[in-house]
Formats: sequence, C-alpha cells, structure tokens
Amino acid sequence: MNTTKPKSKNSTIESIETETALPDKKVAAKKAPKKQSTTKIVEPEINVKKAESEAQKPLKKKKAAKAKVIRDSFSFPEEDYQKISALKKTCLSAGVHVKKSEILRAGLHLLTKLDIESLKQALEQIEKVKTGRPSAAES
Repeated sequence: MNTTKPKSKNSTIESIETETALPDKKVAAKKAPKKQSTTKIVEPEINVKKAESEAQKPLKKKKAAKAKVIRDSFSFPEEDYQKISALKKTCLSAGVHVKKSEILRAGLHLLTKLDIESLKQALEQIEKVKTGRPSAAES
C-alpha cells in the first residue's frame, strides 16, 4: 500500500484503483508453461570419450610413502668427526655430494651386513664416549 497520506478523497480512490489494477496486470504477464522438449542422452558418449582419454594418458608413477624421519643427536670424539669430514671430501672429489647423516647411515647399513664376530671386532676398536652433553668445564 501507499504509505504517503492522500491529499484528497479523489486521490485515495485513485491510489486504491491503481493498487487493485496491479495484480491483474501481473496475472496477465505470466507466461504459459513451456512444453518439455525432448533431450538427447549424451552420457554414454562422454563415458567413452573419458575412457579413451584416460587410456591415452601415460600412467602416473605412484609416490612411495616416505619413511618417518627421526631427529636425534650424537656425541663424537674429535677424531671420528674428522673422519666424517675426510669421507665427505673423498666423496666430493669423486663427484658425489653427501651429507654427514648419509655417511653415518651408509656405515650403519654396512655394519648390519657383517657377521657377529666382525661386528664385535669393529665395536671393540672404537673409543667409548660418555653419554649426554659435555659440560662447560670439559670444553
């Protein structure tokens, strides 16, 4: 409804007439419902095309699940630390870039291949180190 006040009785009658006339126009403006058109089924063609395109794609290599990496710290005598450094330099001169952890892991793999007697001999040759961090007085 019109929210403004009419100035006279005639304007009130006119506003009522226009408001009632609006719904008639809206009804007349509605369109008749459309007839349902027949549609072609395209799904089988799409499935065939998908299968062909998938067959043409090269097979993707599945990513291997990464092993969980555990961070730890070790104490080394200075001589052993220098041996790691020397091994790194030897590898670099051969054109192979390695990290300290890779050298230690390679050594671990080699030790696991030894028989028990050879492993005992290797372990007897290394110097025993106290566990834990060195105190400030020892440095």
